[in-house]
Amino acid sequence: MRLPPRVAHAIRTGPRPAYLYDLAAVRDNLAALSAALPAGTRIAYAMKANGNDTLLRGVLRWADGLEAASGAELTAAVAAGSPFTLLSGPAKTDDDLRAAAAAGAVVNAESLHELRRIAHVAPGAKVCLRVNRSHPALPGTHRMSGAPTQFGIEEPQLAHAVTDAIDRIHIVGFHLHAVSNNLDAAAHAAFITDAVAWATRAADTYSVPLDIINVGGGFGVDVTGAATFDLDTFAAGLTDLRLPAGSQLVVEPGRYAAATAGWYAADVTDVKHTHGRWFAVIRGGTHHFRLPASWDYSHPFAVLPVDDWPYPFERPAVAGAHIDVAGEQCNPRDILARDAPVETVRAGDILVFPNTGAYGWEVAHHDFLRLAHPAFTVLDC
Repeated sequence: MRLPPRVAHAIRTGPRPAYLYDLAAVRDNLAALSAALPAGTRIAYAMKANGNDTLLRGVLRWADGLEAASGAELTAAVAAGSPFTLLSGPAKTDDDLRAAAAAGAVVNAESLHELRRIAHVAPGAKVCLRVNRSHPALPGTHRMSGAPTQFGIEEPQLAHAVTDAIDRIHIVGFHLHAVSNNLDAAAHAAFITDAVAWATRAADTYSVPLDIINVGGGFGVDVTGAATFDLDTFAAGLTDLRLPAGSQLVVEPGRYAAATAGWYAADVTDVKHTHGRWFAVIRGGTHHFRLPASWDYSHPFAVLPVDDWPYPFERPAVAGAHIDVAGEQCNPRDILARDAPVETVRAGDILVFPNTGAYGWEVAHHDFLRLAHPAFTVLDC
């Protein structure tokens, strides 16, 4: 695996362990996705994927706005200068709803009870009705609708919700996010086409405005590099999509924008052999980058050689072997890669894990054992 030269230079010369984010990759990812979507589609970057403040300011050069999933993310979106903001989440507080109304954000409302609370505490808020539709499953790692989940208004309850809310809140459309991390581009295009048709019928049936048809995110990234979300196939599947007059399509990509823009780098502190297996132990681990352990997969990495060796004794090393990469915790599940082939790895070298720009630091158990947080570097375009 070859590292981009400027990424390798920044990792060698910067502090470690560290996350490095490259805004050029974010720009290119968003540009490619935008080109595949129908003209005029609004892109609201999903902050949950990577909420680094410097990265957010960069994202807003190429996206139309930000999607927040908590009150704290909403505050960060406002601070970043987001011109178009959405607030999601199944457990919003009254303060969250008030803040959304004050910021002019669109609230993706999750239930009849939440609609009543909006009318009571934030009557000025703009609202998309999030609907958990009865539709065939879209492939992906996390299903949000078409299944029993905590998300959205169940489709049979929609008539009741609209009747209760129509005269008391400012409905602007529907929010229909269905899945996370889908790699089937043809299926995703078919889902969007069906979602637009459903929203058009529902708006007519319930006499609600349809300024926004928000189909969410879910554009997948295979962090192992084995598969891709084919944007050509995706674009071809949307060729005949027609929106109702006055309606705007909204998408909320997070992973697709940020995953390939990130690298996690950590120093090898030891190379050892035990019970027939080789281990490279790093100063870092799942308290920084948890995804391999939580999803039970082996994350690919590159070895960045460091020739300097400060000690007067033998340097631990292994060549032509398969290794497990273990972190610094007193936890046998602190593993980032398993049975990975390496030409050579030595104590003092640097391991660099690509495709860690989304759901890396954001979902890790940061303060376990009071271990130090990683450094963060953002490379501008």
